[in-house]
Amino acid sequence: MIHEVAPSLYRVQIPLPNSPLKFLNSYFILGEPRNLIVDTGLNRPECLRALRAGMRQLGVDLERTDFFITHMHSDHFALTSQVVGKTSRVFFNRPEAEIVEAGFHWEPMIAYGGLNGFPRAELEAALNAHPGFKHGSTWMPYLNIIEEGEPMSVGDYHFTCLITPGHTLGHTCLWEAERKILIAGDHILGDITPNIQCWRDGFDPLAMYLESLDKTTRLDAQLVLPGHRSLIQNIKERIGQLKEHHHLRLEEIRGIMSAAPRDAYQTAAHMSWDINCSSWEEFPVAQKWFATGEAMAHLRYLENRGEVMVTEESGQRIYGPAI
Repeated sequence: MIHEVAPSLYRVQIPLPNSPLKFLNSYFILGEPRNLIVDTGLNRPECLRALRAGMRQLGVDLERTDFFITHMHSDHFALTSQVVGKTSRVFFNRPEAEIVEAGFHWEPMIAYGGLNGFPRAELEAALNAHPGFKHGSTWMPYLNIIEEGEPMSVGDYHFTCLITPGHTLGHTCLWEAERKILIAGDHILGDITPNIQCWRDGFDPLAMYLESLDKTTRLDAQLVLPGHRSLIQNIKERIGQLKEHHHLRLEEIRGIMSAAPRDAYQTAAHMSWDINCSSWEEFPVAQKWFATGEAMAHLRYLENRGEVMVTEESGQRIYGPAI
């Protein structure tokens, strides 16, 4: 489905089969001398057909079209290698470009999941079910690195790149100040909350995300174009809702920790989730993966603020209230 959301700016819905997200919102910005496509989809035939159909219907000449990728998750990035033209530029953030160009390895993430209580058999099943593993890219084009505040003009649109870490390490939005349009990727979503996960030591993704929300709430955006689901008209109201969601999550985890120390996997099992399952055991393993990653992000936030104490027992990290 194609929808013109602003003059010469189109939302093209790319299907995400077997995903609760349902679709990726890819944005086509048409102009002279070059067009820009924001985010592409999974590396699978259904996505490729939809993206190419959108290009045909909108008369997009690939040889004068560039690509902007908001972040490295496969539903936004993986298809890019299949559709770039010989003259296409691919714009991407520096922190995640370094990860991609070094060759992403799943083993450290798997080991970290095991350290935090994820059962080995479920870890292997989660990896096999993970869209980044199943439908990622085997090759990446040359990446043009973008920086905070860098201008990017497409036809009559004059965007500024805004680095908004949290959902991923280098997540980037595009801000059009004159038209008050924010292309938000997965930084701000309207019908669902962006998944904030932590799969390694050394950084605090929830703190980064809350700071990024503060950064974007200062924008006078009148239209937010998210990476999934419906468009957003009231950015300040939605950001307030997202911040409240995470404050409630933190309160929930404080209560779980006060009842008994647990690993992150067990903590996730005791958290409330908007999913049609009657018990944690019924969760699809991929959803357990995302839930455990989100539990770890909130535990890290509390740990860094002295509210949670972390110990290791038999090779497992256990989280409990700080004494």
